Amino acid sequence: MRELAFALAYEPGCNRVADALAEHSDARIRSLSLHATDDRLWRVDHATGSSEALDAISAAFLDTEYYADCLATEDCEATQTTEVLEHTDSALVLYSRWERSPTCISVPHIARTHLGDGLLFETRHEARHYTWRIIHSGSGDVTAFFEDLDAAVGDCAQLEMLRTAEAPDAAGEPSGTSGLAPEQEAALRAAVEHGYYESPRAVDVGELADHLDVPRSTLTYRLRRAEQYLAKRYVGGSQFPGSRPDGRLEYSN
Repeated sequence: MRELAFALAYEPGCNRVADALAEHSDARIRSLSLHATDDRLWRVDHATGSSEALDAISAAFLDTEYYADCLATEDCEATQTTEVLEHTDSALVLYSRWERSPTCISVPHIARTHLGDGLLFETRHEARHYTWRIIHSGSGDVTAFFEDLDAAVGDCAQLEMLRTAEAPDAAGEPSGTSGLAPEQEAALRAAVEHGYYESPRAVDVGELADHLDVPRSTLTYRLRRAEQYLAKRYVGGSQFPGSRPDGRLEYSN
């Protein structure tokens, strides 16, 4: 099995959900389940954040022509139904069902075209970054998948490759990989070299982002993912002999 992980960084105004998340830095959305056939897509998503953030996310799904995961830049005349399964002060669970039109396109459907059936999808959405993890058989055309995906998102989003490697084994370790995506490793190295982790800090995130010529939000995202990976790996590797980590390590974003 093979693993693909990548992120779409949406420009303002191109994705209502990304816009809502960008306005609420505490909010996150992750998929609990995501399935696609040739003409349909259905998913369950779990969002966390402040009450105001969850209201904005709910509105983005329910009150606009969002169409689950559709990459079309104009109204594609798809049919979508979204239901709120749970809405509390700190959590929101949404079920979405989407029936494609001939002009609709999405990440799962591009993946089905080039990577075949039997795909597993995981997503995480924070700020303008929409991170995808796909597990596939390894027999498809990954290059064609990314070429079509890049063409589909156009100027609305930047495509950032995070990893392509063997899927994690039973112990949670990916085969033959270093763990960090190249962009995350570069961000972490630059942060160390420029004194970001010194006390007091020699530079702040904004200064470091200017030095690397990347948006502040992008650098923050990369550092957070790198720190999350290293922290989980450290804790997982420090278990007593014969024990196993309580949860699998996440290497996708």
